[in-house]
Amino acid sequence: MSVSDTSTSTTDTATSSPGLPGQRRSDGESRAGAAHQAVREAWVVLHRVVADLPDPAFREPSLLPGWSRAHVVSHLARNADALVNLLTWARTEVEHPAYTSRADRDADIEDGAGREARVIREDLYAACDRFHTAIARLGESEWTATVTHPSGRALPAAEIPELALFEAWNHLVDLDAGTGYADIPVAHLDRLLDLAVRPHRARADGLPLRLVADLPDGRQRTWELAIATHSSSRELTGPAPVVLGWLAGRGDGAGLTGTPPELGAWG
Repeated sequence: MSVSDTSTSTTDTATSSPGLPGQRRSDGESRAGAAHQAVREAWVVLHRVVADLPDPAFREPSLLPGWSRAHVVSHLARNADALVNLLTWARTEVEHPAYTSRADRDADIEDGAGREARVIREDLYAACDRFHTAIARLGESEWTATVTHPSGRALPAAEIPELALFEAWNHLVDLDAGTGYADIPVAHLDRLLDLAVRPHRARADGLPLRLVADLPDGRQRTWELAIATHSSSRELTGPAPVVLGWLAGRGDGAGLTGTPPELGAWG
């Protein structure tokens, strides 16, 4: 079956670039710029949450099985560096994978999680700064360059800031430090829903399912997917934060109208 997104409305995030009056950014540069601004806003929240965590709280469990809060923060720092690698690839046209290997990535997170809390915090802040610097170095034409996600999916460089946004909000929730999906600004929800639904839109092995997300501003997002089972509903409706958490593997769908199918790991 065909998969479609029948949003009732869209938000125009295109902006004029600094410079000559009336000069317009390319579509890729505009997309990246709007997403980067959203990342800045999300990271303000992230930095505040991490700064306010008492040092002993870093050793306490996060919502991710087997990971402490220190693991989550260390992962966010290494992910920011991984995205810098992809930005470097786009700028230089020289292949620069996000991680040398999954084993090295996991080892870096594990090593990072064992450090003192103040070092973990500073590592995160420095990694975020490196990301901002790498963003600023890309020229207009370089946002259309194609790089490869660690999953093997090819993507335009303009999508990289959106990946950072997705990581920021999902792992803010994983920290279990007072931030939930309901705290995500509505301006960010559209982008996050698009990213969360992507791997599920690629599936074609299930039964038809209509998924409807109600946004706080009164809009709806609707997708026709092929992920239902014989024991699940053929239509699910719920608040956008609940839909996002379910799609991203952070919830069982409680709060949705209907019986959701079980989803595999996101990605």
